[in-house]
Amino acid sequence: MTMESFLRSKEMWLIIQDGIPLLGTHPTEAQEKVVADVTLKDLKVKNCLFQAIDKELDTILDKSTSKKIWQSMQQKFPGSTRVKRAQLQALRREFELLTMKDAETIDQYLGRTLSSVNKMKSNGEVMDSCIVVSKILISLTLKFNFVVCSIEESNDLSKLILDELRGSLLVHEQRMQDSQPDEQVL
Repeated sequence: MTMESFLRSKEMWLIIQDGIPLLGTHPTEAQEKVVADVTLKDLKVKNCLFQAIDKELDTILDKSTSKKIWQSMQQKFPGSTRVKRAQLQALRREFELLTMKDAETIDQYLGRTLSSVNKMKSNGEVMDSCIVVSKILISLTLKFNFVVCSIEESNDLSKLILDELRGSLLVHEQRMQDSQPDEQVL
């Protein structure tokens, strides 16, 4: 689906849908120009498709038009919906099992969490921000319990955005680090 979005953004998707128009027996100059322009666009689309696929896929590379390449790719990967569903299930499990590690900073943990969320979204998952915020709050280490209680009591979690949560957690993390006495080497 990402390649389709890319080609649509470059206004090249119609080339794949419609293909190169055939010229009649007595084409006009305007018709010849249209076909020449479409053929040039077709070459650009083929280039995009070739860059996106593994070079070992010889059965796809020998196609003459971008439309034929796209159709060949669709046939080559028919189980993509089933595979995406299985990947999404694995990603959901990964997300559910995420917890902050003791030595991890807030930024590191949020990075791992958002990476997991982004992978899920790229596989078609629709995830509301409040689910991510709630997941982060319930999976922080025990040293953040008082902070979590404070955030939950002072905010409407359905309206709390991730940047506000991050900022609040970073402030508390910094205060906890400042309050710990410096370790001295003897």
